[in-house]
Amino acid sequence: MTAATTPGHGPLSGVRVVELAGIGPGPFAAMLLADLGADVVRVDRPGGPGLGVAPEHDITNRNKRSVLVDLKAPDGPARVLDLVERADILIEGNRPGVTERLGVGPEACHARNPKLVYGRMTGWGQDGPLADRAGHDIAYIALTGTLGMIGSPGEPPPAPANLLGDYAGGSLYLVVGVLAALHHARVTGTGQVVDAAIVDGTAHLSAMIHGMLSAGHWQDRRAANLLDGGCPYYGTYETADGKHMAVGALEPQFYDEFTRLLGLADFADARGDWTRWGELREAVAARFRSRTRDEWTFVFESTDACVAPVLSLREAPKHPHLAARGTFTEHGGITQPAPAPRFSETPTSVRGGPALPGADTSDVARDWDVPRLADVVEDSGRGTPRHVLENPQ
Repeated sequence: MTAATTPGHGPLSGVRVVELAGIGPGPFAAMLLADLGADVVRVDRPGGPGLGVAPEHDITNRNKRSVLVDLKAPDGPARVLDLVERADILIEGNRPGVTERLGVGPEACHARNPKLVYGRMTGWGQDGPLADRAGHDIAYIALTGTLGMIGSPGEPPPAPANLLGDYAGGSLYLVVGVLAALHHARVTGTGQVVDAAIVDGTAHLSAMIHGMLSAGHWQDRRAANLLDGGCPYYGTYETADGKHMAVGALEPQFYDEFTRLLGLADFADARGDWTRWGELREAVAARFRSRTRDEWTFVFESTDACVAPVLSLREAPKHPHLAARGTFTEHGGITQPAPAPRFSETPTSVRGGPALPGADTSDVARDWDVPRLADVVEDSGRGTPRHVLENPQ
């Protein structure tokens, strides 16, 4: 059922994945599988599902191939099921019941391929009172308590981009789930459905915090704890040029180094005395405002004070450490994060740019031996089917 292994493409080389096109955590999860070497075929709908990002810049579709299928056309589901028959994993991110109505739900897919791992990515999950409601990252994390931990007292919690819910609580849990289920399928010959919900994954990320809360070591309010900005030696501070430094000097030896380099020897014994934390915070803030970010970076680099400059997205790839490790890479003129994690025997790489909708239909039809896939009615010779699939969400 797996494609021929291609050396140098990562540990998942030979694994075949069908991705039903969507937005957010589904594409990111499929990108991660592709980065790890899987042959990911994205089934795009005519017209596209995106949020306005030009396809050639959507790096969540890198290392993939794309075919165009109109699932509302009479033969659309059959084309996808032909791919499913030869796949190891399918990923979809529609609301519950949508793929069933389109004819490519778990029952239909398992009838063609009992070993298939069917990964479902949603915000609310496949069941529960909110399962059929629309939503986005910020609403999902709001219900889990994690959004409520972020920010300053007396101010609304800030929106932490869509990294915490969509990608950490969503994509990464989907990938863990489908790879665990793939292992089970290869051992037993039986596939299954993986229900990855952002609310579940994001709640799971807070496991340590719930333990601390139960033990009485975490207060259920913002900026009152060791790791949420309540502690003056774990947080961020503004510098003279309006930029910022990040401080994480938690352990005694790191705190001692931090206060020494900052010139605050008088506060050496304030680490464990929370009654002095307000005074300590003011002193630390005043010291950081006395120099620029670059000047403080020079002071703290090559030390164990656990202090680092807060960099922007454009600055980060140029940092000497990240540049030395190749944390970012450039492909097709786009600077982007390199695949992670790293493997000693099966290295990964950015093998190709973002898959353009439908550009790989003929190649996939040949490589996966699904000739019906290439039998697409074209419009004006550009490979766009005349049927237009509406967004099933």
